[in-house]
Amino acid sequence: MLSHEVKQSDALLNLRSYVGRFAPSPTGPLHFGSLLTAVASYCDAKANRGKWLVRIEDTDIPRIYPDSKNHILSCIDAFQFEPDAEIIFQKDHLGLYEHVLEQLKNANAIYACQCTRKILGSNHIYAGTCRDLNLDFAEQAIRLKVADQLICFDDRLQGQQCSNLKHDLGDFALKRRDGIISYQLAVVVDDYLQNITHVVRGADLLDNTARQIWLGSLLNYPNLNYMHLPLAMNDQGQKLSKQNLAQALDIHRAPELLQQAILALGQPFVELDQPRVMLQQVVQQWDVDLIPKGIHLTATFL
Repeated sequence: MLSHEVKQSDALLNLRSYVGRFAPSPTGPLHFGSLLTAVASYCDAKANRGKWLVRIEDTDIPRIYPDSKNHILSCIDAFQFEPDAEIIFQKDHLGLYEHVLEQLKNANAIYACQCTRKILGSNHIYAGTCRDLNLDFAEQAIRLKVADQLICFDDRLQGQQCSNLKHDLGDFALKRRDGIISYQLAVVVDDYLQNITHVVRGADLLDNTARQIWLGSLLNYPNLNYMHLPLAMNDQGQKLSKQNLAQALDIHRAPELLQQAILALGQPFVELDQPRVMLQQVVQQWDVDLIPKGIHLTATFL
C-alpha cells in the first residue's frame, strides 16, 4: 500500500488553493498561546490569498469546560478574526467518524483492544498485545495498525521530521473504550472534509503529525503542509496551557494582546488600533522567516 518511506511532497500542494484553519478545543478558555496560533494561522492563510476556517474540536466530551465554547466564539469576535466559512463543531460529525472506522475495519487496518491503562502500565510503546486476538469491536478500544517504516515530512519552521511509529509508539487508538473518538481520527477526517491544505499549530502537537500522516495515507487523503509554532512559556518554564492554568484571554484587551502576539511571532511592530486593522497590516508584511525557530519562545508570558 505504501513505500518503505512515507514522505510528503509539496508538488501537489502547490496546485491546491490555500485553506488553513484554527481548531481550538473547549477544554478550557483560550490563552495567549492559543492567540499565537490563531494569529499565525490567520495571517499565513491571508498572506497566501487563502481561506481561514474555524473548527471547534469538542469530541472529548468529559473534558469540555463549561462556557469554553462561548469564550472561544467571543474571542473570535473580539479579535475581529473573519472566518471564511461557518464555524463547525466536531460533535456534529460523530456519525462520519464511525463511517471512517467502518472503512478501516473493512480494510483490516484496525482492531479491537481490551488493554486497560493498568495492563499497559508505564509503557508508552504499545506492544500489539491485542492485534491478533480478533476481539469483537463492541465496547472495546479501537487501534490502528502501524508499519515498520519511516514517515517523514518537512515542517516549514522545524525542518525535516521523521518517525517510525512501530518503534516510537506502536499501534495507536482511534476510539476509546468509553466511545470517545480520538483526536487523531477526528482531526484527519475533518481536515479532509474541510479541504484543509495547510496546518499551522503549536509545536506541542509536532509528535502527533506522523500519526496523522499515516492515517491520512491509509484513507488516500491528500498530503498537508505543516508549520509548528514555538510555544509560549510561563515564568516556571511550562508551556502555557489550560492544565497549567494559563490566564484566559481578556477580550477587553484585544488590541494590546494582539500586538504582543504579533511581536512574539517576530513580525514588524504594528500600532494599536482596531484588531481588524492591525491584522490587515500584519497580513501585508507577514514573513514566516521572521518567526522564531525552535520549540519554545525565549520570552515568558502569563
